[in-house]
Amino acid sequence: MKFRVVIEYDPETRSYGAYCPELPGCCSAGDTEEEALENVKEAIALYLEPAPVRLRPDEKVFEVEVPV
Repeated sequence: MKFRVVIEYDPETRSYGAYCPELPGCCSAGDTEEEALENVKEAIALYLEPAPVRLRPDEKVFEVEVPV
């Protein structure tokens, strides 16, 4: 799966921030562009990790695949 990542330099902290526009709140940072990119990859993986779901007896969970 591919996502766009925006990386920007912050001169105040002298580090790089990275975020994924398609995943609100999914961001990270690093001292270099490369480090910020690696860190945001980990943030994306954690963002997409399924969370446990508690269901009532009358509820069902389905997994769907969306074509790209």
